[in-house]
Amino acid sequence: MNAKDVLKQTMDFSQMVTSAYLDGLSEDDLMVRPVDGMNPIAWQLGHLVSSEQQMISALGHTMPELPAGFADAHNTDVAKSGSLSQPAKKAEYIALWEKTRAATKAALDATPEADLDKPGPEKMKEIAPTVGAVFVLAGLHGMMHAGQFVAVRRKLGKPNAI
Repeated sequence: MNAKDVLKQTMDFSQMVTSAYLDGLSEDDLMVRPVDGMNPIAWQLGHLVSSEQQMISALGHTMPELPAGFADAHNTDVAKSGSLSQPAKKAEYIALWEKTRAATKAALDATPEADLDKPGPEKMKEIAPTVGAVFVLAGLHGMMHAGQFVAVRRKLGKPNAI
C-alpha cells in the first residue's frame, strides 16, 4: 500500500460514514439546527463540497463547476449571519459531493507521489503544509462534521446510522 492508497481509503471511509448519517433524513431534517449556533446539515454539505473544491483547485487541479451561487450560499459569512437557506435538495447535495470527491481522487491520481511532500498552498499552510496534507484534509473534512450530523439524528430521534 502506498500513500495514495491510504489517502483514497481515508476519503472512501469518510464518505461512507457521512452517507450513513444522511440515510433516512428528509429535506426538512437537513435544515434542523441541533443547537443554537450550529449549522444545519444542508449548509454543512454545501460547505464540504465548496471547501473541497477550493482545496483541490488551490493545488492547480480543475474541479467540476458548481451551480451558480452555490459556494456563496455555503460560505462562513452566511453561516455566521444565521440566514441559512437550503439552495439544493438532498439528492443534489449528494450528487455534487460524489462528483467533487471523484474529481478529488482523479486529482490525486494525477499528482506524482513525490509531489505529496511539496509545500501546499500558502493560504492553507497552517492546517495543510504539504500537498499531501491538503488531500488528507479533503479526505477527513467530512469526518470533522460527522458529529454534528449525529447531533441532528439524536435530536430527531433517528436510529444510530453506524
